[in-house]
Amino acid sequence: MATAATIKAGKRIIGYPEESVPVISVRDWTNKTFSNPLHTLVQYLISLFPIAGWIPRYNLGWLSGDAVAGLTVGLVAVPQSMSYAQIATLPPEYGLYSSFVGVLIYCFFATSKDVNIGPVAVMSLTVSQIIRFVNEHNPNEWSGPQIATTIAFVCGFIVLGLGLLRLGWIVEFIPAPAVSGFMTGSAINIVSGQVPGLMGISGFDTRAATYKVIINSLKGLPRTKLDAAFGLTGLVVLYLIRFGLGFLSRRYPRRARLFFFITVMRNGLIIIILTIASWLYTRHRRSHSGSYPIKILGTVPRGFQHLGQPVIDKKLIGVLAPELPVATIILLLEHIAISKSFGRVNGYKINPNQELIAIGVTNTIGTLFGAYPATGSFSRSALQSKSGSRSPAAGIFSAIVVIVALYGLTPAFYWIPTAALSAVIIHAVADLVASPKQVYSFWRVSPLEFVIWLAAVLTTVFATIEDGIYVSIAASLVLLLVRVARPRGNFLGKVTIHSEDASREVYVPLKPDSGVMNPHIKVHPPAPGVVLYRFEESFLYPNSSLANDVIVDFVKERTRRGKDMSNVKSSDRPWNDPGPAKGATDISQDEKKPVLRAIVLDFSAVSHIDTTGVQSLLDTRVELERWADGPVEFHFSCILSPWIRRALIAAGFGTGTPMANLPQEIAPVVPPHEQYFSQEYQYPTAGSTTPMSSDDKHNPKADLEVGVDTPRTAHSIIEESDERSLGYAHGKDGAPLVPAATPFFHFDLAAAVRAAESGVNLEPTLGDTKD
Repeated sequence: MATAATIKAGKRIIGYPEESVPVISVRDWTNKTFSNPLHTLVQYLISLFPIAGWIPRYNLGWLSGDAVAGLTVGLVAVPQSMSYAQIATLPPEYGLYSSFVGVLIYCFFATSKDVNIGPVAVMSLTVSQIIRFVNEHNPNEWSGPQIATTIAFVCGFIVLGLGLLRLGWIVEFIPAPAVSGFMTGSAINIVSGQVPGLMGISGFDTRAATYKVIINSLKGLPRTKLDAAFGLTGLVVLYLIRFGLGFLSRRYPRRARLFFFITVMRNGLIIIILTIASWLYTRHRRSHSGSYPIKILGTVPRGFQHLGQPVIDKKLIGVLAPELPVATIILLLEHIAISKSFGRVNGYKINPNQELIAIGVTNTIGTLFGAYPATGSFSRSALQSKSGSRSPAAGIFSAIVVIVALYGLTPAFYWIPTAALSAVIIHAVADLVASPKQVYSFWRVSPLEFVIWLAAVLTTVFATIEDGIYVSIAASLVLLLVRVARPRGNFLGKVTIHSEDASREVYVPLKPDSGVMNPHIKVHPPAPGVVLYRFEESFLYPNSSLANDVIVDFVKERTRRGKDMSNVKSSDRPWNDPGPAKGATDISQDEKKPVLRAIVLDFSAVSHIDTTGVQSLLDTRVELERWADGPVEFHFSCILSPWIRRALIAAGFGTGTPMANLPQEIAPVVPPHEQYFSQEYQYPTAGSTTPMSSDDKHNPKADLEVGVDTPRTAHSIIEESDERSLGYAHGKDGAPLVPAATPFFHFDLAAAVRAAESGVNLEPTLGDTKD
C-alpha cells in the first residue's frame, strides 16, 4: 500500500496523466535498439573489414581487371606523387611513401573499388601552408617531413575516431556546390603556383594569395628561363595526346582501347622523354657551384629511408592545433565526395563511416613509413575506374609499381626536370576546375547555392584555402539554418480532379505559385470556420514561432471575433488590443466572416517536433480560442512518427480534451505561479461551472437550442460522423487504421478535413448565437 501510495504521489507531482493514451515509450526504443547487443557488436566488428565480404568470391576474371587497372594507375601515380610532394615542399620520396601506403592499406578497409588513395594536390598545398605556418612561429625547430608526418598522424587519428563512432553523417552538412567551389578555388591556386616553376621564374613567394602569384608571374615573364622549353613543351604535348587520341578513338572505335591506354600513359611518357632530354642536355653542363642550366629533381633516396616509429612531439601538436581542423576537413571531404561520385556512376553504394576508417587507418599506419597525409585522388580514381578495376585489390598492383620505382628507378629520377613535374601537376589539377556547364547547373537548381560556390572560389583565390573552406561551410550552414527557421507553409484549399472513370479531391495552396500550378484553376476554400495549413518543414524551435504568427494572423484576417467587443469600454480592453480608432469600423466584428471552428494541420512533411514546437501549438490554440471565444478543434493528418504523436498527446492534442482541462505550458521555462496570472482572457466554460471531461457525452443539437459552445469529445465526434469521414479503415481483423483513442489524428488530409467540416455542418448557426 505504501508503495502504491508513493507511486501515486510521484505521478501527481510530475503530472502523470490519470487516463493515458497508449503511446510509444523510451523502453520500446531501447528494446528495439539494444535487442541483441552481442549480435550488434559482432556485426560492427565484421563491418570494419569489408574485404571479408568480397575476398572469398575473388576469381581470375576479377584478377585480370584489377591487374590491368592497378598497373596502369601505378604508372601514373609515380610521377604524380613526386610532383605533389613538390607542392608540399617535401622531398619527392615522401610522395612515393604516401602513394605506396595509401593504395596498399586502403584495399583492406575500402567500400569503393575505384578510389585511389595517395598524395593529392589540395592536401599537398595545405601541408605546405601548415609547414610555413609552423616555421614562421617556431623557425627551424622541426623539419618539414616531421611536421607533415605529425599532421598525417593526428588528422588520421581524428578521422579514424569519427569513423569508429559512426559520425560520417557530419560530412553531409557540406553540400556539393560548397565542395565544388572550394575545389575550383584550390585548383586555380595550385595552377597559379606551378606556373612560375613551369616557366623557370623565381624571386617571389609562389604560395601567397592566388591573385598576388598571378600578378607576380606576369611581371616575371621577362625573366623566363630555359626551364620553360621543357615545361611548356610537356604541357602542350600532354593536351595534344589527350584531345588528339580522344578524337581518334571516336573516329576509329575499334582501336579505342589502344588509344585509351596510350592516353592514360601520357604522364609517364612525357616524364620519360623529358628526363632523357634533360640528361642529354645537362649532364655536361654542371657549373662549379654544382647547379645545372635547368632545375632538376636531384637525388631521390632508394627504398624506405624513414621506416620506423614516427617522432610525435607534443609541443608540435600544440603549435599545429589551429591548422588541424582545415587539414582534417580536406582529408575527409575530398575523399567522401570522390567515393560517392564513383559509387553513383558505377552502381554501388559506399559506407561513409567505413571510408573514414579507411582514411584514418591509412594515414596513421602511413606515419610508420614516413608518409604525409593521403586521401582520395580524383584523377587516379577516374583512371582506375576507366581501366576496368573489379575490386579494391587493384590497389595492391599499384603498390607493386610504386615499390619497384622506389627500389629500382630512383637513379633515373635524378634527371627529371622540375618544370616537367609542374606540367604534370597543371594538367592533372586543371580538371578540378568546375566547367561552365556545371556552374550554370548550380545556378539553375539553386541560385543561393551558386552564390555559395562563387563565394568559396573568390575567398580561396583572394585569401587562402583555409578561408575558402570556412566560408563555404559557414555559408552552407547559414543557408540550412535559414531554410529551417524560415520554411514555407501553405494554407490549403480544395480542387476536384476529374478523370474518365472517377473524380477525386486534392488539396493545394489557396494561392499557388504560377510556376507550380495552372493559375486559371480555381481553388475552393474549405468550409467556413475551417482553416487548413500544411507545414513544409519539421516543427522545431527555430521555426515554431513563425508558424504560430502565420496561422494566427491568417485566422484573424479571415474570421471574426467570437465575442462582440463593440460595447466593451476602451478602459476594459487589454493594452495590446485597444480596438479601432474612434469612429472607425471594427473589422474584427465583420458579420460576413465566419467564426473559427477548426484548424487542420497537415503533418506529412513534419518528421520531428520538439518541446518548443509543441508549446507553440499550445500558444496557437490558446490565442485562437481567445479570438473565437470558444473551443477550436485541432485536427492533425499524416503524422509519420510515433514520437510526434506522443508529443502531441502529451500536450492534450488528438484526444478531444477541452483546453480548460489542460495547462497552457507544456514545459515552462520558469516554475508556473498561477496566482500571479490574470484570468482575463480565459473563455468561460459554457453551460456549467465545471469543465467537461473527455468522457462526457455531448449533444450539439441541444447546445444549439440554448446557444452553448462546447468542444466535441472523442465520443461525440464518433457519434456525429461515420467512420469514413473520420478516416477509419478496417482491416480483416476489424481494427481501426487510426487508434480510436485519438479521433483528432487522421490517416490522411481528406479524412481530417471531413471530420473538421462535419463539426461545422452540425452547428450552422453556432457562431451567431449570443450569450
